[in-house]
Amino acid sequence: MTRHYLAIPVSSFLVFSALFPARAQINPDNPQAQAATAMAGDQAQKLSDEDLARLYLVRKQYREAQDIFHKLTVESPRNAQYWNELGISLHNQSYLESALKCYQRSAKVDPRYADAHNNMGTIYYEQKKYAKAIRSYKKAINLREDFSGFYLNLGYAYFGEKNYEESIGAFRRALQLDPDTFEAARSRSGTVVQDRSIGSERARFYFLLAKSFAEAGNLDRCVIYLKKARDEGFQDMNSVKSDPSFASVIQDPGVQEILLLKPPSADTAQP
Repeated sequence: MTRHYLAIPVSSFLVFSALFPARAQINPDNPQAQAATAMAGDQAQKLSDEDLARLYLVRKQYREAQDIFHKLTVESPRNAQYWNELGISLHNQSYLESALKCYQRSAKVDPRYADAHNNMGTIYYEQKKYAKAIRSYKKAINLREDFSGFYLNLGYAYFGEKNYEESIGAFRRALQLDPDTFEAARSRSGTVVQDRSIGSERARFYFLLAKSFAEAGNLDRCVIYLKKARDEGFQDMNSVKSDPSFASVIQDPGVQEILLLKPPSADTAQP
């Protein structure tokens, strides 16, 4: 009889074994590796395959998770969640094409599985295929409108495409759903993947975040990101004074101080 003792997000694996690299060998001289192996062996006696795979994901032991997910998808090829989380185990090892095939298979098995569409979008985003990423994120949102992470990802994809108005609109919606969404820890141990890389336009990105927080009525975070934008060299700080989005915070002493001070120069910056 299969026993269940944990309730951690479930995962999945790919039957195309030729896509996967050879399994890494455990170093017998590494005490930490020995301890992890022994612990996993003990737990394997108590946990179902699903639960053990989930535990490996939480511990970031992605190759071990991959091995089990492979078995699960072979046994249950119509389980969309297994395929999706198989993709996550591969995604975390930077096997993007293999992960994408898993996410696509998951969405084919269950076209209404929003997480798989989101995760496909994240692959496209990492490949800088922003238009494809946007389409995938929108599919996820159409299927699950109440999850801030999907809107957050969409905002990053619009930013990558330099569509700043749409980007800020997506960020605004994400903040409406979850005011702490930007501070939430990134994780790939569950069923949803997020990517928050922003490339070289950090100053503009921070300015957009400040604007989003101002519109959401969050003064403290608005000030934090406005200062980051200034320190990164954003060239149009004076636009804060005339932008309606900042109307509710413009008189705050913290905002006024940021607008009056010049950004630190390379000559005065501390090492």
